[in-house]
Amino acid sequence: MAKRKTLTAPSADDLARLEDEFRRETTSRAPLSAPISHIAAEAAAAHDPRSPEDRAAAARDRTDAERLRQAEEKGLILVEIPLEEIDADALVRDRLALDPAEMTELQLSIASHGLRLPVEVFLLPPDAPSGLRYGLLSGYRRLQAVRNLRAMSLKPRYDKIRAIIRDPADLGGAVTAMVEENEVRANLSHFERGRIAVIAAQQGVFANVEAAVEALFPQASKAKRSKVRSFALIFEELGDMLTFPEALKEREGLRLATALRDGGERLVRAALDGAAPQDAEEEWARIEAALADLTPAPRKPERGGRPPGALGKGRVANLSTGTRLSSEHDGHSWVIRIHGKRVDYPMVDTLMRELERLLGPA
Repeated sequence: MAKRKTLTAPSADDLARLEDEFRRETTSRAPLSAPISHIAAEAAAAHDPRSPEDRAAAARDRTDAERLRQAEEKGLILVEIPLEEIDADALVRDRLALDPAEMTELQLSIASHGLRLPVEVFLLPPDAPSGLRYGLLSGYRRLQAVRNLRAMSLKPRYDKIRAIIRDPADLGGAVTAMVEENEVRANLSHFERGRIAVIAAQQGVFANVEAAVEALFPQASKAKRSKVRSFALIFEELGDMLTFPEALKEREGLRLATALRDGGERLVRAALDGAAPQDAEEEWARIEAALADLTPAPRKPERGGRPPGALGKGRVANLSTGTRLSSEHDGHSWVIRIHGKRVDYPMVDTLMRELERLLGPA
């Protein structure tokens, strides 16, 4: 007969050891739950208590909101903006003067039929000097006409103006768009074309005047762009002296630009200094008298093309930074002129010291 084994109860130490071994050999797991609970939770989360009509309306709203956002990004949405929030001079304007008769006609049209073509604006940075929210891109005459109507009638309908908000990221594109609109709607004068090219370059929109002319008038012929550069030179040299610059005829302007390239700036400025011409004819008569005192530069037929400047008349250098250097001899001494946004007292002082070094003792 087999001998029975005597069973003894485990001690407290044995139980603690067994529990410790069990914990080491098993992994933790989430409490068990019945599958039906998961199904119920998922069904509750997916349930939309709204009616089918409400759900369809919400879907349409989401689609419309996305379409509106895309239209706003593309500049396809018309908005009404208070006149006080628009800075008309945020960009340099290519127009120097507004014809009174044309402005009156435009105001009568807006008063009778409303503003048919909206203006274009772009958002200004929060720290803009004007403190306004929008800068005017195109529509200067329309904005001014609406402002005039509000001042004359005090009607609330003229407190705001319809506008399209454009992307201001490409300032060069903004200036180009403004010029293109005025080229189509109201042809710019030769001087206005040259002026906008120079100022755009000075403000850093383009690298230099040459680049500004190429970008602002891409469809113009090579000959036309050459004329724009000639009138740009007139603005650079005489823009602060001329009273009726937009009245300069093409032939007059090209003749004046040639004289300036040949070093005639001093004589022309002397003729205009202190003058108060009553009209464009009187102003041109003064310029023409100064041009008559210039000695024509000799032409070398064997080389052809534009004659070089006369010996001693100096030369002109247009740098890629927008700075312009010119030199001339006034009969007694040499004169060097430096034009450009970057030119300031420290730079001139540095140039003076360099000249002292070059002209000083060997």
